[in-house]
Amino acid sequence: MRAAGRPGGEEQVVSEPTATAGAVQRLWQAVIGGDEHQAAATVRDALAQGVSEETLLLQVIAPVQEKVGVEWAAGRISVAQEHAATAINERVVAALAHRPGTSRPAPERGRVTVACVDGEWHALPARLVAEVLALHGWRVDYLGAQTPTPHLVAHLHLTNPDAVLLSGSMPTHLPTAHGAITACQAIGVPVLAGGRAFGPQGCYATALGADRWAADARAAAAVLAAGIPRPGASAIRHTVDDLPHLGDQEYTLVAQSRTRFVKQTLADLEDRFPAMRAYHRIQQERTAEDIAYIVEFLATALYVDDPDLFTAFLTWTDGILTARGVPARSLRAGLDALAGQLHDFPRALKMLEHGRTALTEHATRPVPGPDIHV
Repeated sequence: MRAAGRPGGEEQVVSEPTATAGAVQRLWQAVIGGDEHQAAATVRDALAQGVSEETLLLQVIAPVQEKVGVEWAAGRISVAQEHAATAINERVVAALAHRPGTSRPAPERGRVTVACVDGEWHALPARLVAEVLALHGWRVDYLGAQTPTPHLVAHLHLTNPDAVLLSGSMPTHLPTAHGAITACQAIGVPVLAGGRAFGPQGCYATALGADRWAADARAAAAVLAAGIPRPGASAIRHTVDDLPHLGDQEYTLVAQSRTRFVKQTLADLEDRFPAMRAYHRIQQERTAEDIAYIVEFLATALYVDDPDLFTAFLTWTDGILTARGVPARSLRAGLDALAGQLHDFPRALKMLEHGRTALTEHATRPVPGPDIHV
């Protein structure tokens, strides 16, 4: 802690926890109000009070961004407000990293690449990790959101880093992440996975063959400091080596038939839920998006063979729809309509039944779903 000036020349000692808590409140008000200048001033004031840069990144900016996702999910802020708040947080991170008159430690530990899985546009968690690793003395190549695997591999050939940190927030990108993990390891670069897409305790990172998993930026720094061995020739493997259940082709067939399933489910849903016939265009588009997500999450659950991934999404969606005034029975009707098309897919039908049970339990005993937004 350090002394902070007060009007009139008196000094006040402010503890870091107190300064941090105040900064979280002020930053939230700034980003939700769309005030970029106030957001930057909040960070500068916290630095002046002795809050470290790492604390600002992980205990001020990160929780504010998480709250942005929670408020959007609850229907209390709009999509536009969510985008604006995220953009402000991203610029605050950049301003923090490049503020005049400061210098970071020389990159003495080694070189790493930080990238988001192809298709993953939630880039702020990866950016926070990149900034923290730079503070810990790593040279960081930050590739940002939606990094195509061929371009990632090409970059690794050029830089030969000590590790790749692969970030994912949306579980539907796990099949793509699997391909990226395998491709990186095939050229001898170990993969450290992170982000909520990889499941509780990194269970999906383990299933997909990642070399390590980290729950947060500080854990990632610790894992890298301990060292990750480079993959050997045994790292070159096929998908079915990691996930033998894919041999039944259910994932492939569901993923390839996604568009047809969505269209037919929409048509069947009008018979099961007649209120849909009165929907205006925007409501129809959102319903189609919801069904598309249901099919995507079902396919991903088939890929990793975990019904809990699917049910976690369903209960989260149930909460979103309830917050927006959409009757809960519409989601169950959608599952019933989808099940009618999956009579040749026993694993998928079992997951749909698991999902129905979870929704019933969720209705009688509400529990929070996973925050897949941040």
